[in-house]
Amino acid sequence: MEIQAKPFLKWAGGKTQLLKDIEDKFPYKQNDTFNYVEPFVGSGAVLFWVLNSFPNLRNVVINDINQDLVGAYKVIKNNVHDLILILKKYEYEYHLFTEITEEKKQYYYNKRHEFNSRDSDRITQAALLIFLNRTCFNGLYRVNKKNEFNVPIGSYKKPMICDEANLLAVSKKLQKVEIVTGDFEATISCADTNTIFYLDPPYKPLSETSSFNSYAKEVFCDGEQVRLKRFCDDLNALNAKWILSNSDVKDSDIASDFFDELYSSYKILRVSARRSINSNATKRGFLSELLITNVEDL
Repeated sequence: MEIQAKPFLKWAGGKTQLLKDIEDKFPYKQNDTFNYVEPFVGSGAVLFWVLNSFPNLRNVVINDINQDLVGAYKVIKNNVHDLILILKKYEYEYHLFTEITEEKKQYYYNKRHEFNSRDSDRITQAALLIFLNRTCFNGLYRVNKKNEFNVPIGSYKKPMICDEANLLAVSKKLQKVEIVTGDFEATISCADTNTIFYLDPPYKPLSETSSFNSYAKEVFCDGEQVRLKRFCDDLNALNAKWILSNSDVKDSDIASDFFDELYSSYKILRVSARRSINSNATKRGFLSELLITNVEDL
């Protein structure tokens, strides 16, 4: 039985838990032929669901402004066996440290420094990204304004660093995918009447301390959220279908109508999701998120 490809990274805001809600609004059936575009691919939970579920996809395009992330996708697509060799080496070396010792911390921070120097070849750089993602605190990806990964070491004693079977499955699925990096608006060239876009931008923070949208050195502020809405209007004018997810700011401020007003001409659904990344375990739990779409009711 073929292994189903799944995200190769842990990712704040990953959409695995929302797949059922997205599936309910998805306008295509299993054997349909259509184009699929993700302008903010992230860890690709929805991408891999689409690749696993729809065998007759015509064109698939993924984009992200995070060049390290896009580089990892390209390496897995084109050089997965070389990547696996490096990750197996990292895993062997890291597992030699059975406890979180100073030596283990030094190994982690040396790899973080190597990643941030960006002097390595592209395959090693992708391996470093996956290593850090698997060993850092809560699997969080965060960079500062200098584009330096700055998450501290996590508490995992023997994390899986090289998931060889999944990397091979991901590589196989990515053979039919065009991988690009840049601003989300550039993907407008993919829009037509037989295309669906899934848009998962950096979420609008629910508070000043809850922002996990530092996936790139550029900040995705309210002005960017408004620009994204205009992009959705452009897609709508081209008769392309789209589904967008974002935070429900009413969770923290019941009076806030930011998204309700911004997307008032489209369908807005509130769905339940689990908050899984917070330094305070008592603040993890269920919250409301938004699915916004121009897809007609099925």
